[in-house]
Amino acid sequence: MLCFPQMATKAQITAEQYLHMTFEYDAEYVRGEIVERAMPTYLHGRIQTVLSAMFDAVRTPHRLFGCSAVRMQVAPDVFRLPDVAAFETPPGRPIPEFPPLVVVEIVSPDDRYYDLMEKLEEYRVWGVPNIWVVDPLSKRLSLYTESGLQNASSLALADYPFELTPAALFSDL
Repeated sequence: MLCFPQMATKAQITAEQYLHMTFEYDAEYVRGEIVERAMPTYLHGRIQTVLSAMFDAVRTPHRLFGCSAVRMQVAPDVFRLPDVAAFETPPGRPIPEFPPLVVVEIVSPDDRYYDLMEKLEEYRVWGVPNIWVVDPLSKRLSLYTESGLQNASSLALADYPFELTPAALFSDL
């Protein structure tokens, strides 16, 4: 007699149901499923705070609006929460309808590479022009483009006095 292991079946929900749910730790919505986010560590939270402050420092007079963990609908059936984002114009709605200028994902120890790459590609397809990855453990910065993930010695925003280097980001953590 053959025995097959039982596979857990995930319940499918609608985007509307997702938007009316509350979570102990905010979750994303990907094609009908709730996707839990990795629990951030102190270092993750600290980097998120520092990056948000760096974007906020450019706000006046350059009109760059930074935010943390804002739910964004990147596709009809996908809602993501980038760790940090910056907009050229305030979204004006609780869930932005247009891509930000930049999204930043901070790698957590529990993150899976495949899941991160899927999320980064969703941002790219949505039209986010600057997709950055910060890895606190290796103290590495990366840029995601149609060519994939590439290590970077610094990350900058054209038309803004903003440049991020590992030394500037990781020196006081």
